[in-house]
Amino acid sequence: MSKKIAIIGGGNLGASIADGLIMSEFSRPVELSVTRRNLAALSRFAERGCSVHSDNKKAVKDSEVIILAVKPYNYADIIKEIKPVLDPKKHIVVSVITGAWIEQLQKAIGKPVPVIRAMPNTAIAIQQSMTCLAHAGATAKQVDYIVQLFDQLGRTVMIDEKLMDAATVLGACGTAYAMRYIRANIQGGIEIGFDAATATLIASQTVKGAAQLLLDKGSHPEHEIDKVTTPKGCTIAGLNEMEHQGFSSSLIRGLVASYNKIAKD
Repeated sequence: MSKKIAIIGGGNLGASIADGLIMSEFSRPVELSVTRRNLAALSRFAERGCSVHSDNKKAVKDSEVIILAVKPYNYADIIKEIKPVLDPKKHIVVSVITGAWIEQLQKAIGKPVPVIRAMPNTAIAIQQSMTCLAHAGATAKQVDYIVQLFDQLGRTVMIDEKLMDAATVLGACGTAYAMRYIRANIQGGIEIGFDAATATLIASQTVKGAAQLLLDKGSHPEHEIDKVTTPKGCTIAGLNEMEHQGFSSSLIRGLVASYNKIAKD
């Protein structure tokens, strides 16, 4: 059953969510509200039939699912603004605000409104996000609906909220790590003879295919590696040289460094 959705904060992330929901046909434009101070930036949504304005209270009052996509420093003021029209019997609040914990959101709301926290990554712009979810006070039916919503924008997994910082590192910072690997692959490809455009295509599609193998088959990376490593072959020679240079170790250390940075801050 479709619900009316309000996206409070039509910036890059909020707009990407709106685009994905419309393109996937999960939401009809007439059931979608997007708010932002600069309405000119939302003209494409208005043209498609969405409700576009800067009145957050009206957007909340007219909707059932409230997606908070505002900046971390701004969420307390936004919640204070919409709090009077939030109804525990009607609304579900979904937060994609980095660093805002469910307990903080609940305290700011001051009502038993179900809160679901979502951590997507930048691939949400092309409906290929890895989104981690955690919740408090939501029913199984409400959680299922929000999972379906984010499944339109990529893949989802429900986790304990205490793992959200780790999810940020693995799923959000991880995009940058993957890009750096692809960039190095491109540079290597140029050195062995390809032009930049061809090297980029080969490296990018190869990584995409490798990831898809794991997602579709549910196999372990080493199982797929074994398929392309032959005795005395070029693949094992390259892999071993990378390991001698600390490839896996440096990646793991990078992940842990990112996590420790979040934990300290």
